[in-house]
Formats: sequence, C-alpha cells, structure tokens
Amino acid sequence: MDMTGEQLIPLPQAETWRALNDLDVLKAAIPGCESIEQTAENEFAVAMTAKVGPVSAKFKGKMILSDLDPPNGYSIAFEGQGGVAGFAKGEAHVKLAPEGDGTRLVYTAKATIGGKLAQIGSRLIDGAAKKTAEQFFTAFNQHVSGGG
Repeated sequence: MDMTGEQLIPLPQAETWRALNDLDVLKAAIPGCESIEQTAENEFAVAMTAKVGPVSAKFKGKMILSDLDPPNGYSIAFEGQGGVAGFAKGEAHVKLAPEGDGTRLVYTAKATIGGKLAQIGSRLIDGAAKKTAEQFFTAFNQHVSGGG
C-alpha cells in the first residue's frame, strides 16, 4: 500500500532538515519508539512496539537513510523482526521545499508485513500503516514547532 501526505513545518528548510536527522526528535516522533541509536553512518538500530488490531508486538530492526540530498530530502528504509508476530518492512521518501517562512514536507511511504500480523487482514494492516505514518509526521511537526 502506498501512503502519501504532507505537513507545513513552521521552520526554515535547513532547520527542518536538521530536525529530520536529530535522533532525539526522531525518537519522540516515531510511534511506539523505545530506542534509536546510530550503528554506522546513516544506519540506526531501532526498538519499537506496534499494535495492529488485536496483535501487539515489539520490533527490533534497523533504519537506513539513503538518497540523501541535504536539505531537500532523503529516503528511509526500515526492517524489523517482531518474533512470533512476524516482520515489518517499510520505506518512505521525504521531500522538503521552502514555502513562505516554513517548509513543505511531502512524503510517500510503503509498508509490508508478514507472519502472524499478515494473517489479520490487509485492510487492518493498511489502516495501521497509514495511521503510523500520519502519526509520525504530525508528531514530528508538533515537536519541532514547540508543541510536543
């Protein structure tokens, strides 16, 4: 499932770019994120809890940044294992463009889930993936705007 969305961030593009690369900001914005730490250049270990319908699972995985084009955008890839619940993979492409005094953040994201989570049904999974993407970018906006 492809998801798209956008946010108007009330910060200049360079500040928005810095925030998108700040681990404290990312940890605060990623729904269910318990920890995030850098393991290599543009590579991070992530631990998070996700709930899809009746199934809740802790995921441990990695996040990799690629196609870096400071301060215009990048791609994020995530893959994680949730034990008996299964696995999750996702990718997002984030683009930043100046708009007035702020920055227009536009994203497209995809998610794939397998294992026990996949047995729940694609509509539930698609809804949860879309909600997670929206929650991240809304929380990111609120955090950098001083509201979170």
